[in-house]
Amino acid sequence: MASLPATAAAPAKHPLHDKQSERDHRGLRIDKVGVRGVQFPIQIRDKAHSLQNTVATVAMSVDLPHEFKGTHMSRFIEVLNAHGNVVHVNNIPDILAAMRARLNAETAHLEMEFPFFLTKRAPVSGLESVMNYTARFDATMRGKEIDFVMTVIAAVTTLCPCSKSISKYGAHNQRGNVTVQIRSTEAIWIEDAITLIEQSASSELYSLLKRQDEKAVTERAYENPVFVEDLVRNVAVRLNAHPDVTWYKVEAENFESIHNHNAYACIEKG
Repeated sequence: MASLPATAAAPAKHPLHDKQSERDHRGLRIDKVGVRGVQFPIQIRDKAHSLQNTVATVAMSVDLPHEFKGTHMSRFIEVLNAHGNVVHVNNIPDILAAMRARLNAETAHLEMEFPFFLTKRAPVSGLESVMNYTARFDATMRGKEIDFVMTVIAAVTTLCPCSKSISKYGAHNQRGNVTVQIRSTEAIWIEDAITLIEQSASSELYSLLKRQDEKAVTERAYENPVFVEDLVRNVAVRLNAHPDVTWYKVEAENFESIHNHNAYACIEKG
């Protein structure tokens, strides 16, 4: 009777070499090292529905001391997943602190950019439609200090005051983007920043307009002409009046309808 073959011995386990933790001898500290372009489902608080589901493009990074060859990229994703998918201003400090702890870093950075949606009613027909905007959170933790900047980008309509004053039959208008970056002592709703931008333009935009709505929007823009310079100043005046805003940067870019270039303006409060 043939004997059974002996069980093969399990291969010996050898620890995997940690290449990133090797010493580097070039003496150069790296300011930011990490991951970018991470698509991650999140929930953002909004005023209308409490929570809004969206998808963020995430970047996470830390500083790297000069003596280390590399960082551990997988730990960024571990930290992100460990905090679930409800992200708001209130739990960003926890994510930053976890990044610093897991990666033995002095400084941690978190960037999140995502589409934000509002349901809007057309001005005359009252028909509802969904408008999309872009929002962004940029947060940095150094020691115990946290720097947080919220960015909101909204499209608007502007009508040229010069064209209105010199033209016999009408005035040219165009769509433009307004980008507002804010530092504040208290959290500011994304919706409030959007409203502030739209009230500063010739007219706000809608995704659904019937004929009577189009007439109303066109006439509203004609009655409220603004240069790109007026637009950034209008936004800045409203931000100056906000008790919680400590710093802002306002940029406006109009996609000119009668020129082969764009008009641009920027104003910053330091």
